[in-house]
Amino acid sequence: MTNDFFSNKKFLFDRWAPSYDWLFPSVFYQAIHKRLLEYVDLPETANVLDIGCGTGRLLERLATQFPDLQAIGLDLSANMLRVARQSNRHRPRLIYVEGKAESLPFADGQFDAVFSTVSFLHYLEPKQVLSEIARVLSPSGRFYLVDFTSIKETESQLLPVSTLGIRLYSPNQRQLLGSSAGLLCLNHHYLLGPVLLTVFAKPQI
Repeated sequence: MTNDFFSNKKFLFDRWAPSYDWLFPSVFYQAIHKRLLEYVDLPETANVLDIGCGTGRLLERLATQFPDLQAIGLDLSANMLRVARQSNRHRPRLIYVEGKAESLPFADGQFDAVFSTVSFLHYLEPKQVLSEIARVLSPSGRFYLVDFTSIKETESQLLPVSTLGIRLYSPNQRQLLGSSAGLLCLNHHYLLGPVLLTVFAKPQI
């Protein structure tokens, strides 16, 4: 099932890639990114990872706001990454690689911050993803999780709108998931309607 899950997700986003920045999601994400940037706190020379980066719009905005930032965007879809590379105005500070959030191809403690913007809802193994995020974060590093939230507190809310559906998590469920990976939940901020930002920190050693 897992291999089928990844193949189906990859196929879906590969098909969307050529027109993705012209569709409704582009306007929607622009509004979310603008609000998100109000809460982002990075070191002057931050090294950043964006998982599920899509066409790279968030990293473009981060690189503009933080001129000494270095960043990697990771996505399952080769076509999304192709669009991101073609529109990359911040080479060589931004690079894009293909990979899975469940097995990040990066070193322990490599990043000062990790971002996930409306991609966490797609992950079949959220605990594994958070474990990997915690691994690649440096001590005191931040994880910025932006996604639709759920009002259900007892279990994640499954929405069967795509292959194997998508899962939404309440603020408390996010906190528990982060804690299971050794991440400390700092705060929650609603950005746009039900879109919630949860900020986590990796404790100092």
